[in-house]
Amino acid sequence: MSEIVNLHRHRKRLARDTAEQTAAARRLEFGRTKVQRQTEAAEERKKQTSLDGHRRVREDES
Repeated sequence: MSEIVNLHRHRKRLARDTAEQTAAARRLEFGRTKVQRQTEAAEERKKQTSLDGHRRVREDES
């Protein structure tokens, strides 16, 4: 004799499992720590500052 299964609960469990697998894959792909985000932002600011410091200003543009 087979086990009685509530199809609604079964579908919800499958949806949760699928969502968890998708979330885990996205965490690996896109996840960065707060320190990593701050470091990248600081590097980007430093790069922009350096680039702006080397910019030439023409006489007629000022």
